Amino acid sequence: MTSFRRFVQLGAIFALAVLTFSLATIPAQAQTITKFDAPGAKGTVGFDINTAGTIAGYYGDSVGAGHGFVRTSTGVFTEFTAPGSGTLPGQGTFAITINTAGTIAGIVSDTKTILHGFVRATNGTITQFNVPGGGTGKNQGTRVSRMNTAGTVVGDVVDGKGVYHGFVRSASGVITKFDVPGAGTFGGQGTRTNSINVAGVIAGRYLDSASAMHGFVRATNGMITKFDALGAGTGGGQGTEAGTINTAGVIAGRYIDSGNVMHAYVRATTGTITKYNAPGAGTGAQQGTSVSSINTAGAITGHDLDFGFVSHGYVRAANGTIVVFDVLGGGTGVNQGTFTTSINTAGAITGWVTDSSGVFHGYVRK
Repeated sequence: MTSFRRFVQLGAIFALAVLTFSLATIPAQAQTITKFDAPGAKGTVGFDINTAGTIAGYYGDSVGAGHGFVRTSTGVFTEFTAPGSGTLPGQGTFAITINTAGTIAGIVSDTKTILHGFVRATNGTITQFNVPGGGTGKNQGTRVSRMNTAGTVVGDVVDGKGVYHGFVRSASGVITKFDVPGAGTFGGQGTRTNSINVAGVIAGRYLDSASAMHGFVRATNGMITKFDALGAGTGGGQGTEAGTINTAGVIAGRYIDSGNVMHAYVRATTGTITKYNAPGAGTGAQQGTSVSSINTAGAITGHDLDFGFVSHGYVRAANGTIVVFDVLGGGTGVNQGTFTTSINTAGAITGWVTDSSGVFHGYVRK
């Protein structure tokens, strides 16, 4: 992203005509932000937060290999490394998602930088899995995106040609692969899933034969509905992405226009799309507003890149009001600043802040 995959893509493992709205911005004095770093970390990312305020994420060690962690709402860390994790830069264990029960799912990058999925039970037991058809080249294999309360995991598998295919894995381990009709079949194209709600409805995107993105929703019976936001571009890397879905089936995501500017949107269960831009978001190529997560109440968190490519976090309430926030210590250089990854039912947000030296630090905003 992509919003909630952006760090994964930029960091160790993978090297995530505009309708204008008048959005009220309200003061952010009531916010409480706590920064944190995993013990011994050379960079820490909070990636998902559950209803209890427990955060799952990962950190880089002195070499640059990744390790997973769980951080309780009181700040207690438990670190873990999945068996078979590589120890070189870009390899290791990456905790991506945590559900209400405290079960964690994520990605293992092995000694050959091949990717595998894993699920970590609350007692610490780790079960690794591979989706059939995964490639055995660097950064090919199984990638986890999100997990719901029932323990159902979604993600995508990268085959030997670099093509993406969606999958859903039940709590009992049954894996179902799927492709959105119209998805491209060349490297970098295909079907990519981003989110799953309590009911098991999946949201994501597919890249067509021109590498343009289109949003999709997959119902529990396998029926797929495709959609595009008005104003989305049709060139490679442009288009619409369904980033996150809540209990009610409301989707939030982003679209990239023909000028390569990012804009955010909310899609109601009726299919109606409301577009918005965070105050201060840049309007140049690769700038604009992205989306990370939507909670049960319809509150959305994301981040925007301003005219200097500095990132700022924001929260958008269901009524459309937007609060922009910055974590203290964030850098003001290109791709520095505040990034968001998840918002829970209570409105607590986690993510990471990049300082002026390019080092990542986790945070929670309540």
